[in-house]
Amino acid sequence: MAAHLVTGAGSGIGAVLARRLLERGDHVVVLARDAGRARQISDELPGATAIVGDLAQPGRLSWALSKQSLPDRLDGLVHAAGVVDLGAVGELTPALWEQQLAVNLVAPAELTRLLLPVLRVSRGHVVFVNSGAGLRANPEWSAYAASKHGLRALADALRAEEAEHGVRVTSIYPGRTATPMQERVHRQEGAEYDASRFITPDAVATTILTALDLPRDAHLTDLTVRPAG
Repeated sequence: MAAHLVTGAGSGIGAVLARRLLERGDHVVVLARDAGRARQISDELPGATAIVGDLAQPGRLSWALSKQSLPDRLDGLVHAAGVVDLGAVGELTPALWEQQLAVNLVAPAELTRLLLPVLRVSRGHVVFVNSGAGLRANPEWSAYAASKHGLRALADALRAEEAEHGVRVTSIYPGRTATPMQERVHRQEGAEYDASRFITPDAVATTILTALDLPRDAHLTDLTVRPAG
């Protein structure tokens, strides 16, 4: 049985991915920001194991994980959590910059660092759910795009560093996806939200599974997914 740890499993892409992994019989560990959220996600994803760690406070992740039981091997670590706050460079406060950089970049780096020993044991796979904003920064998207550009750099460096240990690293760059985060973005943009215009979370989850399930003689490093319309 393969074992995977998924962040962002409370909604959107992470929730769909966790559910599909469970349905095929894999062991799924989900990361929740607090005990209440862990119970809620466990109720929504029967069979999953929930652990607590706040991605908004990456400096406390080591302490939090040290107090909990973790798998002794991991076949997959999927970073699907993220936050976004739009605004012009002239308007974004340091707090908004720090929150997006913490959750979207520093926390994935720290969580990966902490779990590398068990990933090396199983020659596991790290998947970073990035964004089209990780390839191009548009007006009002500076902080979010900066965090995602950094995430791409993190993935590229990690891939080169861990090749000798057999750890594979993939970056997924979805276009706009029909998730609660996308609804939030539309509210910030003052635009009407129409989920039918965007990629479904299931399509992105399928892309992630494709990368995870690829035979060991191949390695998908970067995958870009865009709406068909």
